[in-house]
Amino acid sequence: MNRLNPEQTFNFLPVPTDIHFGYGVLNTLPERIRSLGARRVFLITDKGIGAAGILQKALDLLSSAQIACEVYDDVKPDSGSKLIAEAAERLRKCKAEVVIGIGGGSSLDTAKAVATLATNPGTILDYVGLHKVKNPLSPVIAIPTTAGTGSEVSLWSVFTNDDNGLKVAVGSVHVFPTIALCDPELTLELPPLITAATGMDALAHGIECYTNNACQPVSAALAWNAIQLIGKHLRNAVLSGANRESRYAMLLASTMAGIAMNPTRLGLAHALAMPLGSWDVRIPHGIAIAVTLPKVMKFNQVAAPERFVAVARALGQPVAQMSPADAAECAVATVEHLASDIHIPRGLREYGLRASDIPKVIDEAMKSGNVVVNPRATSKEQLTALLEESL
Repeated sequence: MNRLNPEQTFNFLPVPTDIHFGYGVLNTLPERIRSLGARRVFLITDKGIGAAGILQKALDLLSSAQIACEVYDDVKPDSGSKLIAEAAERLRKCKAEVVIGIGGGSSLDTAKAVATLATNPGTILDYVGLHKVKNPLSPVIAIPTTAGTGSEVSLWSVFTNDDNGLKVAVGSVHVFPTIALCDPELTLELPPLITAATGMDALAHGIECYTNNACQPVSAALAWNAIQLIGKHLRNAVLSGANRESRYAMLLASTMAGIAMNPTRLGLAHALAMPLGSWDVRIPHGIAIAVTLPKVMKFNQVAAPERFVAVARALGQPVAQMSPADAAECAVATVEHLASDIHIPRGLREYGLRASDIPKVIDEAMKSGNVVVNPRATSKEQLTALLEESL
């Protein structure tokens, strides 16, 4: 690993989230709530978390500690601005002092958005963009049940603008959760496809963070080690879901990569993923990332081969005797093989992407801040070709 540039100056955003990690940390939830001086909480999740029995575990803990809880379990994938407004009104009525998000990225991002409206006026759409949130949020406890989004340590909340069907994001240092309870136990029964897709999202966070032009030594160290953990453990997590070591490693890697990417942004795979999850296209985020990532890596590796050589090393490839070009290509091939091994779809057509959707996806993707930091300058025509390859 070497992203050291003695001429670089940089800023690394503080991560104010109090992170608790390990098997069984969910059991400390009442203690964390009391540490915030609260006795009433508003819990945001989705129906799947209830079906998996995870919600009941949390409710039993709260009941035993005599902590009052109101549940909002209507979160959908890429929750919309209207749902966020509805949940925020419920929060105001129940007068809870703490917001808890339990679930994947959609539940955690919804919790952060709802907490934003508890202390800031207007609608959540007023805060789309970066650093528009002026007031600190109500305390948020984020409890991830997937190893992928890193939302539990992220300054972003991603959701759908229901007025136009477009996925958007609110970014602010105020949006960081107050506390993250990262319990690998909650991921042990995650289905293989969700494990695979969210794991590839975490891998993309590591690779796009490490290889982009905004990366600096602190993010690089976190991202490189996250890549290493995922390269070693993602197959086991998918193919042998009860493997406690691999589930631990994947959640740890996801959290590390989530911290790493906050000050750097990402790259073309994430620029494409936002509009691919918009309108009526609605391709799941992890699938969009998993399919496009190898194509994006192949496109980028010629611009910064030494960075992709380091990625190949992190993925466990013996590249010491290879030329930089061959070693960089090895990184791409390794990610392609990994995606194949864990049964990632070969293309996005089977998820409903049509050739006619590509122009509007590209128009929106080119506006992303992830394009600006991508290691290779990218034209609209080049990005179109990448997406066409991903069909």
